[in-house]
Amino acid sequence: MTEGIEAVTLSSLSLALDAAALRHQAIAHNIANAGVEGFEPLRVKFSQSMADARRQLSEGRHLDARHIAAWAGEGATLEPVLTGGLPGKVQLDSEVAQMAQNAVHYQALLKGLNKHMAVLASAVSEGKR
Repeated sequence: MTEGIEAVTLSSLSLALDAAALRHQAIAHNIANAGVEGFEPLRVKFSQSMADARRQLSEGRHLDARHIAAWAGEGATLEPVLTGGLPGKVQLDSEVAQMAQNAVHYQALLKGLNKHMAVLASAVSEGKR
């Protein structure tokens, strides 16, 4: 059972870190191209994966590393931001705020991964005694 929990934890953290990194790249791309005429800002979308996870949990089924790995294989998609069917404009203040929020989210994920690895390292070092 421990292997299952550990695999799900690592898979979930890995997927979340990858999504946060992709989101950071998309926001940076939007900021860099804010002054380009006709530029369409991008957003990361992985709502289908989240909908699948919610459906499984609502049906009482458990998530395992295999499901999470399959979602990671599908990956997140980059989609243009549209306003009324037309390309949206880059709002620099909003983009910078989203980048700051994403950076905090990424740091929290790294801290969680660090704590998880510390628990595993402690278990290994105590097992050697």
